[in-house]
Amino acid sequence: MKIYLVSLMLLGSASFAFSQTTQSKKSAYPLPVTFTAGQDHANMMQQLGIKTLRPGPSGNESAPNHANYDEALANPCPQLPELLTTKSGKKVTTPEQWWQQRRPEIVEEFEREVYGRLPKNIPKVTWKVEITDREWVGFIPVIAKKVVGHVDNSDYSLIDVNINMMVVLPANVKGPVPVLMMFGRPSFPAPAQPSPEQMELINSALKELLIKEHPELKAIFDQYPAYSPFTRATPSFGPSAGEPSPTQQLLAAGWGYATIDPGSIQADNGAGLTRGIIGLVNKGQPRQPDDWGTLRAWGAARGLDYLETDPMVDAKRVGIEGVSRYGKAALVTLAFEPRFALGLIGSSGKGGTTLHRRVFGEAVESLTGSGEYHWMAGNYLKYGAEEATFGRKTGCDLSVDSHQLIALTAPRPTFISYGIPEKGDARWLDQQGSYMATVAAGPVFRLLGAKDLGVSGSYQTEKMPPYNTDLLDGNLAWRQHDGGHTDAPNFTYFIPWANRELGYQVQR
Repeated sequence: MKIYLVSLMLLGSASFAFSQTTQSKKSAYPLPVTFTAGQDHANMMQQLGIKTLRPGPSGNESAPNHANYDEALANPCPQLPELLTTKSGKKVTTPEQWWQQRRPEIVEEFEREVYGRLPKNIPKVTWKVEITDREWVGFIPVIAKKVVGHVDNSDYSLIDVNINMMVVLPANVKGPVPVLMMFGRPSFPAPAQPSPEQMELINSALKELLIKEHPELKAIFDQYPAYSPFTRATPSFGPSAGEPSPTQQLLAAGWGYATIDPGSIQADNGAGLTRGIIGLVNKGQPRQPDDWGTLRAWGAARGLDYLETDPMVDAKRVGIEGVSRYGKAALVTLAFEPRFALGLIGSSGKGGTTLHRRVFGEAVESLTGSGEYHWMAGNYLKYGAEEATFGRKTGCDLSVDSHQLIALTAPRPTFISYGIPEKGDARWLDQQGSYMATVAAGPVFRLLGAKDLGVSGSYQTEKMPPYNTDLLDGNLAWRQHDGGHTDAPNFTYFIPWANRELGYQVQR
């Protein structure tokens, strides 16, 4: 008995000591700062010495401060930053000069002034397959895996980050297969169900439990003896009308897809900047002006880390796709992460493919206000400043622009997609400004032995082609479909283009 009591005392002491050590370690951490988006935005303005920012234009075309839609006023500084001239004025004429001199210069400017730098101490992510399910999508058998990536928070345990991703691969194809990664909310496409016999067992057990907890339910079940609380869902074999969904088209073509949840990595708001992966790395403290924004922090590269370990995935043929704000993120990911093989960039607007210095629809000031600034580095706020210690700046003062961001993807296949305003892909997105940037990026594709859009190359005079016109002969592609704010209508064109560009032929 004495030995037992002594053991209990020792265990209690050890437990208390461990608890004290854990508490001591946690107390050594600075507590996370809790800001509203407005407070965080004001903090960054103070760091930068900005007194006032110009308000962004209204998307309501009848409002007094509506956005400009007059092409005659859209290009206050029509000359774009040099693409193939180094900062010292040297012309870039070889691929080696691009990779070793000019490209690093452009990357540095984008990281410092626009999207922010990746921290040197990005923590390790440990991936775990939580559920593997065999399912059917239409007539296609698939293997669906729910995977979770735990971000190492041993240096700051007050913030926990777990990345959610769903990987869906065709089971009727000889692998490994190419995969298109998308941003969104992961979910199983069609969870496998118990057999009818198993459902009967489940329902019998459930009825017993319900009657035990709520005896008054017995009369109801006696009145409807054939009723079952749970029934098997009728399997779906594809949409009854219209075109198959993008994911169905991918699976039918022998591709897999992965859906990664950006919100599980970093919240899409300024208040979340002291939480998520950005907050974890900064130990819960506010950003510095050149720290990464959410477009760089949404973690697609970490998802690719997992895909490289899956033997069913051809990791050399993994693409990235996104629409709207996720289109911006997809382009930024493709530009900075060379392991992604290609990209489908949908309706990305300002901060994506559209020229920053253009004044048409969405403006730089739309991104420097407190609603969307978190996408960018803090330094980007300078280009919406009306009064500041450094003076007044506009998009014309940016040393880089989106044509150079597109050029950073070269020579990898890059498909730029838009819809039409009449169907909801608003003029606000400035399709013309994106087309100009895509044309202007062409010289780098050509320098690296790739093919661009195949048009004149004069971004100031080249006219955007009519919608549903294919410019898909090169590694750089453009297509404006006749739908709305989505890239779904272009998947019919993207998939064969991607197969050609990647040299992929499905094997069944």
